[in-house]
Amino acid sequence: MGKIIVVGGGAAGMMAAGRAGSRGHEVHLFEKNNRLGKKILITGKGRCNITNDCDVETLLENIPGNPYFMYSAFYHLDSPQTQELFHRLGLETKVERGRRVFPVSDKSLDVVFALEQYLRENKVKQHLDSPVEEILIADGKAVGVRLKKGTIVEADAVILTTGGLSYPATGSTGDGYRFAKKAGHEVTKLYPSLVPLKIAEEWCKSLMGLSLRNISIQVKNRKGKTVFEEFGEMLFTHYGVSGPVILSASRHLILTMDEGYKLYIDLKPAMDEKKLDMRLLRDFEKYANRDFINALDDLLPKKLIPVIVALSGIPGDKKVNSVTKEERKCLLTLLKALPLTITGTAGYNEAVVTCGGICVDEIDPSTMESKVVKNLHFAGEVLDVDAYTGGYNLQIAFSSGFTAGEGVLAE
Repeated sequence: MGKIIVVGGGAAGMMAAGRAGSRGHEVHLFEKNNRLGKKILITGKGRCNITNDCDVETLLENIPGNPYFMYSAFYHLDSPQTQELFHRLGLETKVERGRRVFPVSDKSLDVVFALEQYLRENKVKQHLDSPVEEILIADGKAVGVRLKKGTIVEADAVILTTGGLSYPATGSTGDGYRFAKKAGHEVTKLYPSLVPLKIAEEWCKSLMGLSLRNISIQVKNRKGKTVFEEFGEMLFTHYGVSGPVILSASRHLILTMDEGYKLYIDLKPAMDEKKLDMRLLRDFEKYANRDFINALDDLLPKKLIPVIVALSGIPGDKKVNSVTKEERKCLLTLLKALPLTITGTAGYNEAVVTCGGICVDEIDPSTMESKVVKNLHFAGEVLDVDAYTGGYNLQIAFSSGFTAGEGVLAE
C-alpha cells in the first residue's frame, strides 16, 4: 500500500480519493477552496443531475468528445453502479424526464454529503484551503506536490482532478492544464461548452426570463444545412438564449462559431403547417372582431405576443377579420421558424463544462495513468472528454475518478 495525493476536491477527485482509500492506501485530498464539491453545489440549478439512468452504450452516444476513451471507465463504474454507491452512502435518488437522476431531496448539498461520507469511511485525509502549485516529478515518476505556501508533500502517486475552466468562481481556473503541460502532456484547444448563446436580435432582451417548453429548435449554417435539432425547453436571457436544448446545441457550434449560424425556433412542433393554419383560422374566427394583437392569447405566452406581432409585419390594431391570407402565411412561417442570429457564447463563466483538455492518447484508459509520467493519473473535466446535458458529464467524472482510484499503484 502507498501514499496517494489527489489534487482537486470535486466530483472526480472525491470519487478517486474514496476508491483509492477503500483499497487500503493512505490518501490525502488537497482542495484550494474552503469546502469540497463547490461545483457540484451549483449543478442542475442546485439540484445536481448525478447521472443518467441508462446503459453504457447510451452513455457513449452522448459523448461527442472522445467517447471510446471512456469505454473501460464505464465498465469499472456505470450508471446503475453509481446510483447503487450513492444509495449505500445514504442518498435517495429519483429518475426524471430524459432518464435524468436527481437526489429525492432536490438538494445538491446531499450529493456532497454522500461523497464526504465516502471519504470518511475510507479514511481520506482532507486538506482544505490548500492550493497546489506544482506536481513534483523525479526520474519520470510523480513523487508528490508543492503547495502554494511552499510546503512539499511527498507521495508514491498523484491523481490530478482539478476540473476545467467552466464556472471559474468555483475554483476551476485551468491549473491542471498547466501541471499537465509541465509534465510533458499535450493539452488540446479549449472551448466553453454546454453554454448559453448570444443573439444579435435586440427584441430578445424584451423576452428575458421567458421559458418556452415543448418547442423544437434547428440550427443552420450559412449554406442552410441543419447542423443540430432538438425538442425540449429553452429560456430567453438578457443577452440571448439558454436552457437544455440551447446548451446541447452549443456543443455542435463552439468549434466553428465564426462560420456563422442561425437558430430557428418551432413554437408549435406538435402541429405541421397545415394543422397550425387550421388552428389559426379557428382562433381568428373566435376573435374576428378583436385587434390582431389581442387575438393570440390562446396560442402564445403573453410576453411573446408583441414580438411576434412586430415581426409578422401585421399592424397590431388591424382587425382579425381583415388579416389577409398572405399575412396569415407570414405569421405561420414565424411560428414554425422564429429566426435568431447567433453571435457567440456566454463564455466560461456560464459554461457547464470545458471542451478540450489533456490529450487522451497519452493516458491509459483502463487506469487513467499518464503514459508520459509514471504514477501520475488524471480524471474528470481536465481530460479531453465532454458530453451533452443530462447527467453524462458527472458520470464521466465519477467513472474516470473511480477508475483512477482503482488503477493507482495497482501493480
